[in-house]
Amino acid sequence: MKVTYYLEVISSWCTWVEPTWAELKQRYAGRAEFEWKIALMNPEDFPVSREQCDWFYRRSGGTVMRSPTMLNSGWFEAGRKGHYEAPNLVAEAARDFGFEGDEIRLALSHAGVREGQKIGDLATAVAVAAKAGGKKLNAKKLHAAAVSPAVKARVDASTQEFFAHQINQRPAFVLTDAIGDKAVFSGLVRLEPLVATIDAMLADTAAYAAHKAHHGGPPPA
Repeated sequence: MKVTYYLEVISSWCTWVEPTWAELKQRYAGRAEFEWKIALMNPEDFPVSREQCDWFYRRSGGTVMRSPTMLNSGWFEAGRKGHYEAPNLVAEAARDFGFEGDEIRLALSHAGVREGQKIGDLATAVAVAAKAGGKKLNAKKLHAAAVSPAVKARVDASTQEFFAHQINQRPAFVLTDAIGDKAVFSGLVRLEPLVATIDAMLADTAAYAAHKAHHGGPPPA
């Protein structure tokens, strides 16, 4: 089966779900395929001030997640008016240099919501990513890829794919299996409902395979 994780790099809720994502990948290694895709937030979805951002952080991190540390709103820039595409474009561009995993986007997220770096600035986002990628990731080439039409087209396509599921909350998880089942979770960060659903889908797929092994395929029409 396949698990697709839709995210926005600078989203606080995507930050909170990362331990769940890591646990799923470890628990179902070899039994499920995992991929992440960018789903850009609309400009109006972002806070309009640092004060408002901190209010959201106290709610999500403190009240809901019981985190001992608060996220850092230093990334916020009023002049951007909700346009923080840069870290997402950089994370997507890093794929072109062999970084299909989580390391680059996690470095960007950490720099923004943990350290308060202004990763909405493309140069800053590129510098963070290049440092995380080491010698394998050239900053100049990464910058060129991040502003390329090809990378923008991929990000736009994955964002539209996200909305095509008729959801609007990130993180989102779309689970699909070999027998055509699909489950969609939007906005949930807890491990338990995802584990229960993946286990059920894997069990059903195994049951279908066992039935076919014993009885063959369906009779012809």
